[in-house]
Amino acid sequence: MMIKTMLGAVAGLALFAGSSFAQDLSVKIGVLNDRSGIYADITGEGSVVAARMAVEDFNAKNPDIKVEVVSADHQNKPDIASNIARQWYDQDGVDAIFDLPTSSTALAVSEVTREKNKVIIVSGGGTSDLTGKNCSPNTIHWTYDTWSLGNGTASALVQKDLKKWFFITADYAFGHALERDTSQLVKAAGGEVLGSVKYPFPGQDFSSYLLQAQSSGAQVVALANAGGDFINSMKQASEFGIVAGGQNMAGLLVFITDINALGLEAAQGLNLTEAFYWDLNDNSRAFSDRYEKIGGKKPGMVQAGVYSSVLHYLEAIKAVGSKDAKAVVAKLKEAPIQDSLFGTVTVRPDGRAIHDMYLFQVKKPSESKGPWDFYNLVSTIPADKAFRPIEDGGCKM
Repeated sequence: MMIKTMLGAVAGLALFAGSSFAQDLSVKIGVLNDRSGIYADITGEGSVVAARMAVEDFNAKNPDIKVEVVSADHQNKPDIASNIARQWYDQDGVDAIFDLPTSSTALAVSEVTREKNKVIIVSGGGTSDLTGKNCSPNTIHWTYDTWSLGNGTASALVQKDLKKWFFITADYAFGHALERDTSQLVKAAGGEVLGSVKYPFPGQDFSSYLLQAQSSGAQVVALANAGGDFINSMKQASEFGIVAGGQNMAGLLVFITDINALGLEAAQGLNLTEAFYWDLNDNSRAFSDRYEKIGGKKPGMVQAGVYSSVLHYLEAIKAVGSKDAKAVVAKLKEAPIQDSLFGTVTVRPDGRAIHDMYLFQVKKPSESKGPWDFYNLVSTIPADKAFRPIEDGGCKM
């Protein structure tokens, strides 16, 4: 009888403690990205909007958990990104950092986050090294990576018998990883890499690089870059008549905002791989319409990834009743997640979030029915085929 009374008292204390914890729990998340440079359009304020939408949706069901969103501009510089992350963790009480476009900044903040035992969930950064040789128990890579991009676009083009490739590559971690991963996939599919040229990031004048590509004899001129660099190199390729001369342009990381900037006349026929498109299904359309009313444009896959990752991070905190980094990451890796934008998402032990990817082709102007109606869906790459097998990544976590 006495034992039952004691157990009842302990249970009562536990229940009280849990209730008090929930009432007192507050979470601060940081969106760290490019807010003034060449990636501002594909990440920037749009990612902050997406994070706030996720918080709004979470708090609608969990009003007792206070969530604050802060943001900063890392200017695409790893040292600035690291300094901001340290200040956020050490002085400002930030629990987790999201987005991190520019692979060099994502790699730098991943190390700081491991040291401070916090959490980062990368949506904007692309290098597959984040879940390969640089994997971390505190890092999750959510939306896409360089391997998945190469897998989608390169495989499709090689299957069309476009086997001779030349790369124009941004000279930093992202460009290197994208060229490496895509080259491996081209060769594995029976293709050949005739050459490559690296340019200082960010670039302005791509003339000399395009001339090298033009004289290489390659069937495919592959752009291992993104954002403003991709747009500028595509415009200059058009001026040089590369496609008119019989070569094919391949954008290895292309966002819908890039197509909006280029226009369908210049971008039509381009094959590209993405994790999200606003017009995929009812859920993507509903989210995108809501986002557009706030952000003024349709979201890209990075912004959709920030929404999705923030929402599930908060759900994991609620489930474990703690902000402890190891417990929250373990919860995210525990079982497949049902996500309204990405479908079934499974977070692997190496931190790679696995979900379907999509191969699109940019529409002709005559096919488009209105603003942002840019893509034809060519094929869905199932989750188990869309990302590098875990045993090939070299993660020693």
